[in-house]
Amino acid sequence: MVTAQVNTTHHSQIEPPSPYTSLETQDGYFSHRPKEKMRTDSNNENSVPKDFETIDNSNFAPRTQRQKYQSELVKKPLSKQKEHLRKKLEEEKMKENLLLGKNSNEVVQFSNPLGKNSSNSNNLKEIDRFPTEHLIQKLEISSPELKYDQPPKCEVTGKEAISAMSRAKSQQCRQEIADVYCQHKLGKLMPEQVTRFCALEGKANNNVQWDEDSVEYMPANPVRIAFVLVVHGRASRQLQRMFKAIYHKDHFYYIHVDKRSNYLHRQVLQFASQYPNVRVTSWRMATIWGGASLLTTYLQTMKDLMEMSDWPWDFFINLSAADYPIRYNENFKDAHVLFLKRGRDMNFLKSHGRDNARFIRKQGLDRLFLECDTHMWRLGDRKIPEGITVDGGSDWFLLNRKFVEYVTFSSDDLVTKMKRFYSYTLLPAESFFHTVLENSPFCDSMVDNNLRITNWNRKLGCKCQYKHIVDWCGCSPNDFKPADFHRFQQTARPTFFARKFEAVVNQEVIGQLDYFLYGNYPPGTPGLRSYWENVYEEPDGPGALSDVALTMFHSFSRLGLRRAESSFHAAGDNSCRYYPMGHPVSIHLYFLADRFQGFLIRHHATNLAVSKLETLETWVMPKKVFKIASPPSDFGRLQFTEIGTEWDAKERLFRNFGGLLGPTDEPVGMQKWGKGPNVTVTVIWVDPINVIAATYDILIESSAEFTHYKPPLNLPLRPGVWTIKILHHWVQVAETKFLITPLTFSNQQPIKQEEAIKLHSGPPKNAYMEQSFQGLNPVLNIPVSAARADQAQRNAGLVGARLDAWVDSLVSGVWSAVDVCSVGPSACPVLQGCAQTAWSSLSPDPKSELGPVKPDGRLR
Repeated sequence: MVTAQVNTTHHSQIEPPSPYTSLETQDGYFSHRPKEKMRTDSNNENSVPKDFETIDNSNFAPRTQRQKYQSELVKKPLSKQKEHLRKKLEEEKMKENLLLGKNSNEVVQFSNPLGKNSSNSNNLKEIDRFPTEHLIQKLEISSPELKYDQPPKCEVTGKEAISAMSRAKSQQCRQEIADVYCQHKLGKLMPEQVTRFCALEGKANNNVQWDEDSVEYMPANPVRIAFVLVVHGRASRQLQRMFKAIYHKDHFYYIHVDKRSNYLHRQVLQFASQYPNVRVTSWRMATIWGGASLLTTYLQTMKDLMEMSDWPWDFFINLSAADYPIRYNENFKDAHVLFLKRGRDMNFLKSHGRDNARFIRKQGLDRLFLECDTHMWRLGDRKIPEGITVDGGSDWFLLNRKFVEYVTFSSDDLVTKMKRFYSYTLLPAESFFHTVLENSPFCDSMVDNNLRITNWNRKLGCKCQYKHIVDWCGCSPNDFKPADFHRFQQTARPTFFARKFEAVVNQEVIGQLDYFLYGNYPPGTPGLRSYWENVYEEPDGPGALSDVALTMFHSFSRLGLRRAESSFHAAGDNSCRYYPMGHPVSIHLYFLADRFQGFLIRHHATNLAVSKLETLETWVMPKKVFKIASPPSDFGRLQFTEIGTEWDAKERLFRNFGGLLGPTDEPVGMQKWGKGPNVTVTVIWVDPINVIAATYDILIESSAEFTHYKPPLNLPLRPGVWTIKILHHWVQVAETKFLITPLTFSNQQPIKQEEAIKLHSGPPKNAYMEQSFQGLNPVLNIPVSAARADQAQRNAGLVGARLDAWVDSLVSGVWSAVDVCSVGPSACPVLQGCAQTAWSSLSPDPKSELGPVKPDGRLR
């Protein structure tokens, strides 16, 4: 196992490296990694770590994070109920450790939810109903928030329920937790016995094979598929490219867009209106990883499809925007359609392929969960109902119409009780359909193959990365890369789709698949190596942007206007001079050849020559800030270092593209390493006035590729350009820089001086940590300048135009405006139209553009 070690004992004086007690970590970050050899075609098709027993899920504690900077002058006191829960929880904590994982310092980190599912106050009265219709009602009817003054129907004594109630954000969710816990405690929630209707002993062993040579002998009656696309986020172009690849006029496409993804919903509505066999759900849910809401979404889409009498579909298949087809027949027929003709009466699901008792335990099926406040709360133990066999595996499947009708409308004992059981289950979509099918009259129709290949790499994908939304540890597949292309044709079982693909991580592999399936685009086709992903659109409202993003995007717009003036302005001619107007219109990430190229900011500005409003788009690119020491050190393992937030340990990149950071952010330092001997390096963090904020050692093993660590710095961070120095044997190897931007906005409004002073003055007494590193300054030749400190203090009180000027001076040091174009007519005669550029978000993108249906029924 590749490990790295971080010594969090910080240096107060320079001394040779010495033995120290350190925490063994993956890639230099505190986490526990299950061990598993990577298999090309793993049977482990579900989202829980294989070696789940190595992870302690005994309970989840309340938040005990280091205190962050708070803008409020006075903290709100705890309510009596929450104070009671806190005391009760502390009593339980004396008995045993409630934390996830084996490190007593590892706690559940919570961020503000993107959205929340409200709940009908009458839900416990209707507890016997599965919440498909109930949750759809919740989307349309907002019930009044329940004050937590309704005493629970029992005494809440379970430590897990107490922990959940102490962490829940809303009173309504706390009430739901208490009510469900009490219903379960009183034996009124879970079924004890369920009827099995399958005549088989054991599991069906059907095996439907794919033989491309026998395609011509397939029966003539066509198979028609209902593709259910469950999508979220903002990757509209990737979704359109996938839709373009799977579309055929003979099939049906039903699309559900997450309730929080309004931009994507607008884009989907726009392209769906072009095709009569594409529909978008009239209802939307905020689904979460592992949540009961995802199963509810699938069951409701099945009900909708069964009620569409004009859609005579044969199979139900679920896909996401991260899927892509991997087979195609020479005769312009979808390979999966030809295959399904042979297995028309079959249901295709991938099972876990392990000991069932172990699967139940690691999947948490013997635990009670409740979804509210966009979180899956673990409330205690429960028993598996007797009389049936519980199974599970992948939540990606193909089901025939007869079974979908049975699951949707049957009121028999099996379906009714399983719907109730799985509405309080973690990852229910990974087990509900398997269990119902294997115990139903359709049990002989199961094929243990969901016809997909999933890129499981559990040493990277199983890092308990969903702790902020679920009280459990889970895994997620990795994105495919070009090196994985051979796997699409080397599986031992028939496969027709693969996942996951993500264009912001790697688009080249999608292009390879596209070429393999459909041939190359004509020579000279533009945009094939480019990718654009929307970050913000005007209908979202400025509230959709953080104050850091809003500050930076305004500054980027001003950089673009200065570039237009300096590049195109002639003496005495104002035709290319502009004055900025309003908030940005749209923001896109821009990638070329799988490299981040910066941001594209579309914005309004008044042309000073004609006093008319124009819309421009500015391309800003980050400057290179990583430098190897000169003269080069004889230490050659370090390849790159970067600072950012939202580190994705699975894909090994920062999800905060561009590294937009403000005073209250908590940056992570990442290093990329080449192979070599074990070494120890020292990392030094230096703030804009040369205060050494942190220093620590990292032990890098010979096979380590990445290390990352977040020093526990006191906030707020001082605005300005920070420096990170990497030392080996106290000789500098390399350095990089990053910007902590001052904020021109607070809560999306121009910042006031009082707030600016609090945010822009750095931590009290310049103390980023309890320990001072002042003694290192002269040894490292990092002089502390009183004049620089005085200037920083004066800058902290800036507001208005002077604050904008300070921000722009800092931003221009690490970003450059590469080009500017005009969205529409412009008085500046030399501005190029955005649609004629190769980089603009308005430039041609034929790989993702959707046009009319071709004579063969396809779009691609």
